[in-house]
Amino acid sequence: MNKTNPGVALVTGASSGIGRATAIALQGAGFRVFGTSRRATESSDGITMIACDVTDDASVAKMVDEVLTEAGRIDLLVNNAGMGLFGGAEESSIAQAQALFDVNVFGVFRVTNAVLPAMRRQGKGRIVNLSSVQGFIPAPYFALYASTKHAVEGYSESLDHELRPFGIRVSLVEPAYTRTSFEDNLAKPDQLLDIYDAARAGMTIAVRKAMEKGDAPEIIANTVLAAATDPSPKRRYAAGKMARQVSLLRRFVPASAFDKSLRKQLGLPV
Repeated sequence: MNKTNPGVALVTGASSGIGRATAIALQGAGFRVFGTSRRATESSDGITMIACDVTDDASVAKMVDEVLTEAGRIDLLVNNAGMGLFGGAEESSIAQAQALFDVNVFGVFRVTNAVLPAMRRQGKGRIVNLSSVQGFIPAPYFALYASTKHAVEGYSESLDHELRPFGIRVSLVEPAYTRTSFEDNLAKPDQLLDIYDAARAGMTIAVRKAMEKGDAPEIIANTVLAAATDPSPKRRYAAGKMARQVSLLRRFVPASAFDKSLRKQLGLPV
């Protein structure tokens, strides 16, 4: 890896949105990029696409084998594949919650574990995990989704300490609202309760407005690129103006004031 040939990158969930923008940004920076999607997608823009279901051990192993067979190494892993879930925490069955964790958390585990042997043999590597501001702040009506991102944050910090002796570093990228199809693809709870109808409707409007003012996916992609190439990688990279503001507020504003401001912004009773 060097500035003119940074190496081979693998980006999960690269068919659209942040993943696609990230793959394009990395390719433009000189990486040889492999992207994954759950369903087979045509390769384009210099990005080689491979079908992979991150909830399936065999699918993940096959995908990593394909990349190593073709490229011989993996220098950068971007764990971006994920799904959202919007609704009250008690409106989802345990089975639905488990399915969400299987993609957002265990999917990260699977792909990371499959890539690490190659990175250790190389004696170097970078892993960038896509988190969210919901990985470090409360997220009413996104409780289960936020839980997955909190889990990824704890995992990533701990993993970074474990892997440093092997020349491998792990970083988190934390976007706020991003103008993608995320809102349209949010899963709905599988056991809706009418007691949450009014609050859920209000939150839907608040989220839609926030998404309209959100960052372009290219902003998050450029942050991923910065994290992947930083000579002194940091643990966390806030992606976009709103994410940076939220990160600072969470660190320095008293908890009671932060709580009140959050509820006011979301239209919830203070």
